[in-house]
Amino acid sequence: MNQNSSLATLVLKSAGVFTDAALERILAARERNPGMSLSEACVKFGGVKEQEFLEAVGRFLGLATIDLENRAPSPDALTRLPASTVYQYGVLPFAVDENSLTVVASDPFDTRAADGLRLIVRCQVKTALAPKEEIEKAIKKYYGVGADAIEKMIEDGRYSVDEDFGAMSKIDVSEMGEEASIVKFVNQIIAEADRQGATDIHIEPQETELRIRYRIDGMLHKVDVPPQLNRLKSAIISRIKVMANLDIAEKRLPMDGRIGIRIGGQDIDIRVSTMPAAYGESISLRLLAKSGSFVKMDDLGFNARDYAVVNKIIHRPNGIFLVTGPTGSGKSTSLYSFLSEVNKIDVRIMTAEDPIEYHMAGINQVQMQSDIGMTFARALRAFLRQDPDIIMVGEIRDRETAEIAINASLTGHMVFSTLHTNDAAGAFPRLIDMGVEPFLIASAVAGVMGQRLCRRLCPACRRETPLDRKYYTLDVPPASETVWEPAGCDLCSRTGYKGRRALFEVLDVDEEIEGAIVRRENATQIRNLALAKGMKTLREDGWAKVFEGVTSVKEILRVTEEQ
Repeated sequence: MNQNSSLATLVLKSAGVFTDAALERILAARERNPGMSLSEACVKFGGVKEQEFLEAVGRFLGLATIDLENRAPSPDALTRLPASTVYQYGVLPFAVDENSLTVVASDPFDTRAADGLRLIVRCQVKTALAPKEEIEKAIKKYYGVGADAIEKMIEDGRYSVDEDFGAMSKIDVSEMGEEASIVKFVNQIIAEADRQGATDIHIEPQETELRIRYRIDGMLHKVDVPPQLNRLKSAIISRIKVMANLDIAEKRLPMDGRIGIRIGGQDIDIRVSTMPAAYGESISLRLLAKSGSFVKMDDLGFNARDYAVVNKIIHRPNGIFLVTGPTGSGKSTSLYSFLSEVNKIDVRIMTAEDPIEYHMAGINQVQMQSDIGMTFARALRAFLRQDPDIIMVGEIRDRETAEIAINASLTGHMVFSTLHTNDAAGAFPRLIDMGVEPFLIASAVAGVMGQRLCRRLCPACRRETPLDRKYYTLDVPPASETVWEPAGCDLCSRTGYKGRRALFEVLDVDEEIEGAIVRRENATQIRNLALAKGMKTLREDGWAKVFEGVTSVKEILRVTEEQ
């Protein structure tokens, strides 16, 4: 049956899924968009869900509708079609018997695919139906991301299999930049990471495979890739190094580079790090959107007390506000939200960053380049001659930077920075360990905020459950007898979580805490003093978000320590 024939229109009328007015709207839309298939027009302009459309037309044509979420194709069927054909026609081979191959398709009117597949498998081809998105997801799952590109590379025979992992792969570098298959595969891996909301891509050569993992919402997830990928790992790694302007001949030393690409109209900055490993170079890619909407301070998730304290500190005329936490805990996001809050036409803001993660209008952002001597300390010294009101330094790493930052705060500047400590109270012993005098720390530091990121429960599938009785012994009495737990659905890729939320503990430095700092009291003593004055620990803030239904008990126990 031809898509453009009146027979397809007759099927739609007879199936009873569309009104006459809807059918006229569908046919008019097809005339305006000749490249659109009739099935696509039905779903887009017919006012029905794709599943309902496929079930109705399938019943009329005698075609089964298959739930790919709960049913898997047979291994024999998957071997009957090459990945390039599967991607070309957008079908999934599902079952095979002596005389026929059943494929799952999303377009009941597309006879082109059935005819083409019949020539390849040389037997009868039967069609079953499923939504397009489910088919695409299943193809990636069973064939692997970029399987068609990998298949093409192997067919070309231009990439050798590396038996000696230290040897140079036989790749024509002059051609590789234009080589469609290798470029296509790497682009597909990056595009899929962006589509899933990954922050990092890890490409890790193992003894028998090239493992690719995405970090999504702080957790690593293995990517389904073709099993043949291991044979092409040198070509893939070299391609990424070419994109990042790195020396592909150097495999003995770690290297850092950057890639600038565009995905879906958005500029993405990718930080590339290579590391020599036992079976080849391990590559990590950090994906950063160059610009975009910043999280507003109101949306960070502060409780009322912490919001008031932070708001008071960031609007001070001078002092230091430190944000602490491990790598990947959202410190940069918080700092940018604070800068956005105080970014006014009458305020001059200068930042020293390594690297500049997000570009913000109205702020003077400076990239650090340690190889030419442009360090945080040097930038801070220069800032003091630039008449700033507010200074942000990416990280206080050493005594020199700390002392200049303190000097800047004591001479009338507000300084924002980060520090790597486990909690807010640990910032003071850390600065003292760097060699900064306690009386200077007490005078300069206005407040410290510790933070972590926890995964948010998916709002579409979270379910309520009774709180385990063992948690009734908490110092903080449970606010409810029930909590929420993850379930898993299509929206959250079956994880039960979608997105992340920050947990905070905000330590406001007053006269008593200043005295404790000068006396060189340890982090536990300072924390207990702050708790007596109303500070909530990371875990206490986490429990509050558990009872609000934001996250789960298991997630809070995973990311916070018992105090």
